[in-house]
Amino acid sequence: MAFKRFWNLALAGCIALLVTVSASVAEPVRIVGFGDSLMAGYQLDAGQSFPERLEAVLKERGHDVVISNAGVSGDTSAAGLSRLDWSIPDGTDLVILELGANDMLRGIAPSVTEENLKQMIERLQARDIDIILAGMIAAPNLGADFRASFDPIFPQLAETYDLPLYPFFLDGVAAQSSLLLEDGMHPNAQGVDRMVENFLPVIEQVLTDLREGT
Repeated sequence: MAFKRFWNLALAGCIALLVTVSASVAEPVRIVGFGDSLMAGYQLDAGQSFPERLEAVLKERGHDVVISNAGVSGDTSAAGLSRLDWSIPDGTDLVILELGANDMLRGIAPSVTEENLKQMIERLQARDIDIILAGMIAAPNLGADFRASFDPIFPQLAETYDLPLYPFFLDGVAAQSSLLLEDGMHPNAQGVDRMVENFLPVIEQVLTDLREGT
């Protein structure tokens, strides 16, 4: 009788463990797109922002993800740093960190941008949140000296903190008038789709690594 009772308890424990493991496996990967107007979806309709389109495409490709849009138009790296902790909720698995474009456009010293991004990366890593760093490059009219200081920020941070890097968030879209709004700076809906298409190899590799625990 005692053995039967022990067996029943052990069986119940195994079932409970399997249920717990199954529930954890079924949890979607929770992603936050954290950035400026390029992330927020400036002047775009509902459903057309980068996080929304990326979530839709990833789901079509069989990935169980939920992507929140924490983009704020006009944000500099300093503004992003000031709101980082409350913008990234507990339980977030991955952050797409996209800031620096407004610093560049305002001529903020690249050393300031780098320090703000560094602090954001360190805070997220301290919370055990993975990061994809989305880079930016300086506009040609800012001059060679500024570009020489600004452009290396993102690859250097990616190397220092061992982060996957998407070198230029507007790759394939910048200077393509058919993919930009009338301001010539922000992507239109077709531009966002191009950005998502180009971004897929990077984030799909990260999602694979997360599933495999690497």
